[in-house]
Formats: sequence, structure tokens, C-alpha cells
Amino acid sequence: MTQFSVPWKQATPVEYRGPARGIVALARIVYSLAAPIVSRFPGPILIGAIVVTTILVWAHWVVFGIVETIALSDVNGATRSLWDQTLTVTEIGAYLDGKSVFGTGLIKYLLWPLQIELVRDLVGLGAIFGLFNLIPVYAIWWERKVAGRIQSRMGPMRVGGWHGWAQSFADGVKLVGKEDLVPAQADAGLFRIAPYLAFVPSLLAFLCLPLGSYWVFRNVDVALIFIAAMIGVEVVGVIIAGWASNNKWSIYGAMREACQMVSYEIPMTTVLLIPIMTAGTLNMVQIGDLQSGGWHTWVAFHNPFTFIAFITYYIASLANCKRAPFDLPESESELVAGFHTEYSGFRWALFFFAEYAAMFVVSGLAVTLFLGAWHTPLPSSWAFTEDSLIKIMLNGILFSSPFWFIFKCMIFIYIQIWIRWTLPRVRIDQVLYSCVQVMFPVACVALVGHAVWMVTLDGTTISKIIQAVLALIGAGVVVSFLSVAVYGYVNGRRMVGYLAVKQLPGS
Repeated sequence: MTQFSVPWKQATPVEYRGPARGIVALARIVYSLAAPIVSRFPGPILIGAIVVTTILVWAHWVVFGIVETIALSDVNGATRSLWDQTLTVTEIGAYLDGKSVFGTGLIKYLLWPLQIELVRDLVGLGAIFGLFNLIPVYAIWWERKVAGRIQSRMGPMRVGGWHGWAQSFADGVKLVGKEDLVPAQADAGLFRIAPYLAFVPSLLAFLCLPLGSYWVFRNVDVALIFIAAMIGVEVVGVIIAGWASNNKWSIYGAMREACQMVSYEIPMTTVLLIPIMTAGTLNMVQIGDLQSGGWHTWVAFHNPFTFIAFITYYIASLANCKRAPFDLPESESELVAGFHTEYSGFRWALFFFAEYAAMFVVSGLAVTLFLGAWHTPLPSSWAFTEDSLIKIMLNGILFSSPFWFIFKCMIFIYIQIWIRWTLPRVRIDQVLYSCVQVMFPVACVALVGHAVWMVTLDGTTISKIIQAVLALIGAGVVVSFLSVAVYGYVNGRRMVGYLAVKQLPGS
């Protein structure tokens, strides 16, 4: 066999020209200034970022509330409609002058455009798109850290300085800069459009996902049906990706995805009827508001059948999101990379963004329909009277806010990551067997049992006792998890290898 040898050459630095030179220089300056600060004070910076983000979200709600109050108030003797767009800057300034808390200088000019529905929608869409992009970036980094810890290693530790927090951003820049390859024998049109057919439905699901009583872009009565439909449409993009790639591994992965998602959507949507029956409405905001009386009033603890429905839904959601042990569509040990084997660069990243966004969506459905939505375990009846700024903020921290919704969703995303790096992958025949022979019968029993319970035992003393017992079981599970986490943190130095050493400040 003829051997070829390539002489080693020293890499020459890349020469940037034009606007790229200025961007690179600016990036170097920012890095040189920020790196020492981030590595020295990682904890306070992280907490400060969370606090600032929370304040910005709260300020967004306050500003929109002020505009609505002004528009609906009696200004110059006439009651206005919010969308009349007849308020002038002078009228807004006159209203603010009567409220000594606000100054009227620049604020009245900033508030005036918010009367326009299109402007409000664009602001809301910007917030949704920002959340949609931020969650996958954080979840990907978190998965790599959790996987590292489970495998007795540190995971990303260098990029960004503190626990490799900027690794996902660096990977994103790398993927965007990679060549976009299309196989010669592939269907080029379908190959290019498939990632977007998987990406866009995940984004659209965020439009009707409520983060709070007033934190929803479109509060419609059929929001649950719309979100379930968007989750189901994602499979179309996967099937097209596998078919258009003209690759055996890709088409096998796509067919597995089709069988798996179509199968598990049946038990998943069946158990979703149970919280609808409990609340008597399809409106997700109303379902969330009905669970504000403390953790014992959450739908999951209403009766044994709602408890079973919650567990069934969460298992089915793992299969719906292609998460282990149901990650057959992209099983690396069998199908190389499954349906996205032939993809590279930006289009490959779109599939992963769609997957992690879908993880948040299914977790959001579980939180909203079963686990108290945006409410804390404390009953809202204990909340302070909102007559001051401090009390409003305390109510958001202690009783109800979008922060708690996102926090609960992140816990479920962590559980999905934990399961992936703990349980082995099951065979495709076992996946389908567990759906048809186990999950679907359990879902049907839970649905019928809940209907009988509501007719015969709902509101009785027995029902309240069982509800209290289930609530205590749920609290016990949470306490057990926290105990294990605290024990692991305290005894972290006993772990093997590099985990027993603090590699970087704050780690």
C-alpha cells in the first residue's frame, strides 16, 4: 500500500481585514477586561445576572400595565380603549404628572408606542425568541456538565473561565462557521428545509405556553391543543430529513422517530385529558390559577389517578422528545447519528435547538397541568397586599411568578439529563411494547378511574385524606432529592479523580 506523508507546517495566524479586524479587536478587548473579573467573582456575577434578568422581566410587566391603565383611565373626561391609539404624548404626560412616583421627561415618549398592538406583539415576540434561544444554550452546557459529573470528570471547564460557561457560545460560533454540506445524492430542497420544519414548531409552541397569569403571548382556550399539535408536527421535519439524506442510517432513524412519536402521543394526550377534567377548562392560565392554594392543591396530588397520570405523561414525554432511554432515532451505537447523520454546521444545530426547546415545552406542560404552574408550594392566600414595591417583589419571590415556572421546568430538564446518562437505551421493539402494552392501558385506566372518582368521591373526606397523603409523598420525594444533593455537596472531596479537586475558582 502506498503511504503518503504530509510534512508538518507551522500554523500561520489568520489575517483579518475590513470590519472583521475591528470586531476581533473589540472581542479581544472585552475578553481581556471581563476574564479576570469573571474568574475572580463567578458566584456574585451569576446571582447578579439572575437578579437583573428578573428585574427586567418584572419591569416589562410594570410598563405594559402602566400603558393599559392609562389607556383605560379617564383622561380629559373620556374613557379610552387600549387599542384606540388616540392617546397623545401630552395626555400620557398629564397622567404621569398625577403620579408623583414617575417623572414625565423621556418616559412619556417611550410609553406612547406601546399603545400600538403591533409594537406590543413585536416586544413579546422578541422576549419569546430570546427565551427560546437561551434555554437550549444553557441546557446543552448543563447536560455536558451533568454528564461529566456522572462519569467522574469535570466537563467543560475552560471557555469563559468559570466552569466553561461560554462553551455553548463557542460551539455555536464554530457550527455557524462550518461548511454546509449537502450529499450529492440527496434531495437538496427537502434536505435544506427539514431542519426548519423541526425548529419552527418548537418555537411556535412557546407562543401559547403561559409563564404566569399574565405572562403569555396568546392566552387562548385551545392553547393545550395548539401546543400538542406543534410538538407533533416536529416529526415531519425529522422524517423529511431522514428521507432526503438518501442514507440508510438516516432513514432508519427517521422511521424509528415516526413510530415512536406517533405511538407515545396516544398515551400522552390521553392523560392530558385528566387535568382538563379536573379544572373543567382547556385554558392553561385558568388551570394554573386553580392550583394557587399550596402544593397540596396541585393537580398531581388530587387523587391516585392524577398522580399516575403525571408519571405516565412524563415517561411519554421522554419518548416524544427522543430522550434516553428512548433515543432510538439517533442511537449512535447503531445508526451513526440517526436522522441527522448527513447534517453539519448550522442546520445540524437547528435540530439540537429544537430538541432542547421541546424538552422545555413538555416540562412546561407538566408543570402547568400537574405541579402548580407558576405558584410556589405556599398558598397565595398568604400573599401580602400589593400596596408597595417591596411587597410586590416579595409576592413574586414567595408565592407566584414566572421565575418559579422556569425553575420547575429546569428541574424536569435536569431529570431528563440525569436519566439519559444513567439508564441504558432500550430496543425499538421494547419501546413500542411498553407503549402499546403498558403505557396506553395505564393511561386508559387512569382516565376512567379519574372520571369515576370525580363522580363518586370528589370532595369527600376520603378524597381529602388521600390528597393529603399524596401531597406528603410528593414532599418526601423532594426532601429526599435535596438530602442526596446536600450529602453529595458536603462529601464531594471523597469522589474519585479530578472531581475531588477544585479546578477553578468557585468550582
